[in-house]
Amino acid sequence: MKLFSGYIKEKLKSILILLLFSVIFIASFILYRLPIAPVLYPTALCLFFGIIFLITDFIKYKKKHDSLEKIKKLTSAMIDKLPEADSITEKDYQEIIFLLKSESAQSENKSSERFRSMTEYYSVWAHQIKTPIASMKLSLQSEDTPLSRRLSSELFRIEQYVEMVLAYLRLDSTATDYVFRECDIDTLIKQSVRKFAPDFIGKKIRLEYEPLSRNIVTDEKWFAFVVEQILSNSLKYTREGSVKIYIDSENNLCISDTGIGIAPEDMPRIFEKGYTGFNGRVDRSASGIGLYLCKRVCDNLGVKITAESELNRGTAIKLNLSQHKVNRTD
Repeated sequence: MKLFSGYIKEKLKSILILLLFSVIFIASFILYRLPIAPVLYPTALCLFFGIIFLITDFIKYKKKHDSLEKIKKLTSAMIDKLPEADSITEKDYQEIIFLLKSESAQSENKSSERFRSMTEYYSVWAHQIKTPIASMKLSLQSEDTPLSRRLSSELFRIEQYVEMVLAYLRLDSTATDYVFRECDIDTLIKQSVRKFAPDFIGKKIRLEYEPLSRNIVTDEKWFAFVVEQILSNSLKYTREGSVKIYIDSENNLCISDTGIGIAPEDMPRIFEKGYTGFNGRVDRSASGIGLYLCKRVCDNLGVKITAESELNRGTAIKLNLSQHKVNRTD
């Protein structure tokens, strides 16, 4: 009904002109005192065929409307042909649409090429910078002093930032290096914890961890990346106390700490890109990228990530393992 009323409004001018001509024709017969009967029959016949034409034209109008509704749901790249134009104006509009589509495609291609070039450059840069980092690590390993330990810790942080850059670039890449297989979760956690051993020792943070004896199906490298980002945040915002790794009753891998916690008003946004909230005011170097990357990677892995926190009491990040539980039939 809404479509029909819209159609009538669109054709109202033509309908009124037709009615006006009919009235003028009949009025002329009346003014000249001519017999009215001969004009009534052709007028009624014209109105009858006019209504038939109106109905036929509306059916055609509706088909075109339905076709355009389907096209509206497509992307510009998928629009190959619009409904046939019924007027010069419609044809002009269609030509404008195709010109805009062509310009949009060219602009998108240029933007994609710039993004690809930028991604390639930073990927090469990230891989190249690993060489001097590895060289410095080897040099610092030859001595054991407070200064060398502090420099090693800072160098490890640089290495983490490089890994974050690579992870960020790979997330939107068309190519993927995800390899899903059965992994021992204890092996993943131990490898990740070992990297942070100097930070645990230097800050005198206690690690509470008992073997979990659990296998999961996931991508080993990317799952380890998530665990390391969570451990990095825990150590960054924990001044004293402990970091605990365990599996709760709901089959969540939990990494909890006794750090500064997260303000309640910040909790709904902690996985947003660039959001730092209260922690950003405490630590000006916070980028708000770590948890965002964790969320993106977890989405790709099919792992649900959630957080619980209490200000000045600590934070627990939970990775649900239910969908990765290995069912053995042997």
